[in-house]
Amino acid sequence: MAAAAGVSISTASKALNDTGRMGAETRERVKRIAAEIGFRPNALARGLLSKRSFTIGLLTNDTYGRFTLPVMAGISEALVDHGVSVFLCAIEDDPALAQIHVDAMLDKQVDGIIATGKRLDRRLPVDLSNLHVPVVYAFTEGAPDSVTFRSDDAHGAKLAAEWLAKLGRRRLVHITGPEDFFSVRERANAFREAAGSERPVMFGVWSESWGHDAVARLWSAGGERPDGIFCGNDQIARGVIDALRERGIKVPQDVSVVGFDNWEIVAAQTRPPLTTVDMELRELGRQAGLTVLALAEGRPVEPGIRKLPCRLVVRQTCGGDALGI
Repeated sequence: MAAAAGVSISTASKALNDTGRMGAETRERVKRIAAEIGFRPNALARGLLSKRSFTIGLLTNDTYGRFTLPVMAGISEALVDHGVSVFLCAIEDDPALAQIHVDAMLDKQVDGIIATGKRLDRRLPVDLSNLHVPVVYAFTEGAPDSVTFRSDDAHGAKLAAEWLAKLGRRRLVHITGPEDFFSVRERANAFREAAGSERPVMFGVWSESWGHDAVARLWSAGGERPDGIFCGNDQIARGVIDALRERGIKVPQDVSVVGFDNWEIVAAQTRPPLTTVDMELRELGRQAGLTVLALAEGRPVEPGIRKLPCRLVVRQTCGGDALGI
């Protein structure tokens, strides 16, 4: 390849790796010819020269992938232009399996590890606090003095309550998951701050059946019935909508409904399609990827928790076409 470009091997290497001093025309010529002849630098040699593997480990106990897949998509998006690959290991909730995978990552000499999971207030079942590679946490509880990325659940709940109020809904109810989840408590508190401290919050489980049962309780209790329902996830919201339909109550004409997660497989297929809060997990992954890369390259990064704002995706259960807010 160097001979085809009319330069030395050393110059060709520097041009392809964007190092060294040379004219812009020479660097571009080397890259153009490399692309034309399909030349690919040897990854092992590149790693030996830089003392990096150009691989990041991603460790998760979210084996279903509900939260991990969009996080991973964001990580890959952030790192692909830097020539860095992602090595995914699913660990269930098994400490022994987790340690095996961490050891495997270290044996492969990953440049860093991103830990992610299925809830914000639980750590993965393995200690990552004293590794010799940088560790960044995304959508899981981090170690002390770590860098942790999480969605701002309070912001998401506020977006939902304020949107319902903007539509003229005043009798709001929040139907959500188990109260022992940190995110559930944070959303419930933010909902009450935005909608009024007297507005009811119903805690239950993460399922369509709970949404269905919650509506049955509300309509059988008599008294004031809601005209706006904010649900703790999209599955609960779908159960709510089914239960309302069974009672001849129209969504969104009679009752507006907002979910949480923007799980496309649920939200877009709900009838009518569901207005919901997107936690921006892809962006969360992108930020985590860029941060672990910075740490791997020795750049300073302040520890702490970074909260990323949510986004409201408006669909027909609030009377609108799909759009983001």
